[in-house]
Amino acid sequence: MKPYFNDASEVYQYLGGVFHVADAHPDVGPRLRASGLTFRIDYSRPAAILTVRMRPEGIEVIEGATDVRPDVRLAMSADNGDRFWRGEYNAAVGLATGEVRARGPVSKLLSLLPLAKPVFPIYQEMIAAKDRKAGP
Repeated sequence: MKPYFNDASEVYQYLGGVFHVADAHPDVGPRLRASGLTFRIDYSRPAAILTVRMRPEGIEVIEGATDVRPDVRLAMSADNGDRFWRGEYNAAVGLATGEVRARGPVSKLLSLLPLAKPVFPIYQEMIAAKDRKAGP
């Protein structure tokens, strides 16, 4: 099956962009920033690396390789990242089944997952134009 994203630039646009949306969300943003967590996601199909730093002054999204050391490191397909932000993929189950691999204190990241739910409809709006181009 063909991957949903054509290249890394689309992964950065959508899967990276959703963190900017979350940062601006009035309920979600402050709670994410307060976590102080830094995590890295190594996506496959297509290959892309996102490092997300949650700081009181804002959420920083770094595209590609960086020297920033994450607290938690994840590896998953970009398709599963897309499905997660659509509200169609349970990341905790993905971790349990090995579809998502993790290193570091994963419990810190898992505690933030419920905060993603209010962002799902916003992500779906972001991705709607790409969905229309792809067709049924």
